[in-house]
Amino acid sequence: MFAKTLELAQSSEAKRTMYTRLVLGAVTIGVLAKTIWFARIGPLQQRGLVDFDDFHIVAQRVWLGDVHQAYQLDKLFQMQREMFGATNFLPWTYPPQFNVLIAPLALLPIGLAYFLFTAATLAFFLVTLRAIAGRAFALVLVVMFPALAVTLSCGQNGFLTAGLIGLICLNVEKRDASGQVFAGLALAAMVIKPHLAVAMAVYLLITRRWVTLLTAAIGVLASSVLCTLLFGPQIWPALFDAVRASASYLERGSYPLFRMISSYAALHTLGVAPALAFWGQAICAGLALLAIGVAVARKLSPRTALGVAALVSVMISPYAYDYDLPIVGIGLALLIPDLTRAASSAERGIIYALILVAGAYGMLETAGLKVSQGAHHAVKHQMIPAVGAFAVVLLLALILRILLRRCHDTQGTQDQSAVLHNAGHPL
Repeated sequence: MFAKTLELAQSSEAKRTMYTRLVLGAVTIGVLAKTIWFARIGPLQQRGLVDFDDFHIVAQRVWLGDVHQAYQLDKLFQMQREMFGATNFLPWTYPPQFNVLIAPLALLPIGLAYFLFTAATLAFFLVTLRAIAGRAFALVLVVMFPALAVTLSCGQNGFLTAGLIGLICLNVEKRDASGQVFAGLALAAMVIKPHLAVAMAVYLLITRRWVTLLTAAIGVLASSVLCTLLFGPQIWPALFDAVRASASYLERGSYPLFRMISSYAALHTLGVAPALAFWGQAICAGLALLAIGVAVARKLSPRTALGVAALVSVMISPYAYDYDLPIVGIGLALLIPDLTRAASSAERGIIYALILVAGAYGMLETAGLKVSQGAHHAVKHQMIPAVGAFAVVLLLALILRILLRRCHDTQGTQDQSAVLHNAGHPL
């Protein structure tokens, strides 16, 4: 019943138009509201800091010539105090390519910078998603709405990374070389968050998309050389030191683990020791990557295998957050045709519910903490269970079960037809 209620969004052209306008209207209102919030108008002058505030700080440091200092947490805290009069635990561990991308944001006031960055990346994601989803676009929007809301609320780059993953999926199976090259360029651009590109790289390796992989490798190398020229060789030790430091922050539970969607977060918030939780993350990531190999080996369609790879993309790194979930929207859009044919109404309802939970849980917990503890709450994040992480794992397991069951049923039907055909034509 739950699935059929949600699927009313695609039941007719009029319904598709209505639901699309409702979701996009709500998202537009959210972007405008957050633009005012970031602009610090009136009573919002004393607001807390979120991810996009760091984006704006780092963009300014690019022009000042000392962006490498942003990778040191104590220096970043000082920059936050100088710019906003407040601090928040938002370590900077992005590759220098992302510094180049966001540098123009420093030329604008932060409210306008947020609006342009979020509107542009959101539009990019929506155009890519629509090209993939087709008639299911409205349904995917409805199911992904919490993930869209949480991404725009903090000004993160989840729309950009999801759009890039979508571009890979749209172009990698094209027969002409230009499609392969374009997919490779999109993969190269994922250097801004390389842990989200691992699953796609594995898919390309398994399917022997050498032109795409070579293009991506050249693109990453060229952008790395450019960053070295722009920021100096010291940018790389600064990045690697920040990444190493982030591992200790993660072990101590300094990050808001309840907003993470990784197996590490799920295990650690259950009380599992950090070292064992990291092993659990490695095992889950390995099994998730194996799912891509299974999809290819069982000769599922390229669209289906790419859908599995998109889902796996958010399961590799222990640092995956709820604002990375728009990539799951790309996976859902790719898999909708298979799920419509092979999954029961109850199974589809569970799939939609798991995505909704993964997207909404962290946002609801954050809102509850602000109400109960205040805007500057001090709380042991590791004591709050990372429910969204469990939802993502169960999502992949259920979808893979449905796909393999359909593959088995199809193979069984083909074998039966072959037996009947041979019985009618004895040697």
